[in-house]
Amino acid sequence: MRVLYIHQFFATRESELGLIRSYEFSRRMLAAGHEVTMVTSSSRLAEDFSRRLFNRGEIDGIDVRAIRVRYSNYMGYARRMWSFALFTVGATWIALTAPRPDVVFATSTPLTVGIPGWIASALRGVPFVFEVRDLWPEAAIQMGAIKRGSVLARFAGWLERFLYRRATAVIALSPGMAEGVMAHGIDEERVHTIPNSCDLDLFSPGPKDAEIAEQFDIAGRFVVAYAGAIGPSNGLEDIVPQAARLLAERGREDITFLIAGDGKSLPRMRELKEEWALGNMILAGSMPKHDIPRLLRTADVLMTLFADVPILAVNSPNKFFDGIATGKPMLVNSPGWTRDLVQENDIGVYVPPTDANALADAVERLAADPEAVERMGRNARSLAEREFDRNDLAARLIGVLEEAVRARMRR
Repeated sequence: MRVLYIHQFFATRESELGLIRSYEFSRRMLAAGHEVTMVTSSSRLAEDFSRRLFNRGEIDGIDVRAIRVRYSNYMGYARRMWSFALFTVGATWIALTAPRPDVVFATSTPLTVGIPGWIASALRGVPFVFEVRDLWPEAAIQMGAIKRGSVLARFAGWLERFLYRRATAVIALSPGMAEGVMAHGIDEERVHTIPNSCDLDLFSPGPKDAEIAEQFDIAGRFVVAYAGAIGPSNGLEDIVPQAARLLAERGREDITFLIAGDGKSLPRMRELKEEWALGNMILAGSMPKHDIPRLLRTADVLMTLFADVPILAVNSPNKFFDGIATGKPMLVNSPGWTRDLVQENDIGVYVPPTDANALADAVERLAADPEAVERMGRNARSLAEREFDRNDLAARLIGVLEEAVRARMRR
């Protein structure tokens, strides 16, 4: 089976640890005997993929065809839209000039990646499978990026429905996303839930890393860690400093928040750290990718936090799956799928999304109960192995693609 895989933000382990689903699934497709041509942008790849407008190279057996298109989370809204438009045009050209595939697989975000996917499918007579990582445009509307009822919102809503209806199959990353797809009238048998997954080798339980502990002076402390983006959708900038302040006022300097990552909300956290003299909140900034597994092992509890926006409750966050693979209790604040996983499997604690008191209280309870922390950590790793092994989920995806090809051949 020849797969034309379209993902604007394709990344490898060398570039983005948390965003390597497409890379890891492609590797497993190759191992199963399939061919993969990846159509992507140069934004998360090495400089070799940005020398010309259209660039081609091989990464671990994947035929990578990259368009020189820049993108950054720090870009303004207009520049982001321009980046999406440029990629859509370039990806369409590549999809129509690359060797004919057996199936086209496009993964969002942005929603516009579905356009070259559908065009290639229609003109080359092959099935189209669409993967939904965010429910656009509703996510953008609720986050305030797009105004509800605007021309852009109406167009994006039309495009969303168009792509769902034209796809042979739709992949959703969480049960909530699957429900969002089916709410548009898509038959249940065409919608498949394949969540983000756990790399059980890269992230694994183990002793605390002595170098990390020394680097941040956290030896002997109870460490609550977060590793990932620090932006408006993550909701860290208020609740974490407030909880750290409460714990400091209670005299719990033995408890430390260790925050690794970068984003638009990091300056706000730095301001509060300085204003409130928060010695118990460490802002590590961006860390080398190979240090993230070591950092997670050094924590006692890991956080997966989101802003208090309803649509974010359906997310399938990479950091959550990295955390349970590491065998750590998870502290979540999203009243959706991750809360259900935490509570039903006894792998951590849920707190309301804006309640700093609840966060501080939960951390204190965990710090006082090492047996519970150990039990939840064991349960977390067990859940990772049982339900979210990346090998198993990649096999499910390959099965969906193979069935799409068979269905087209039967027509």
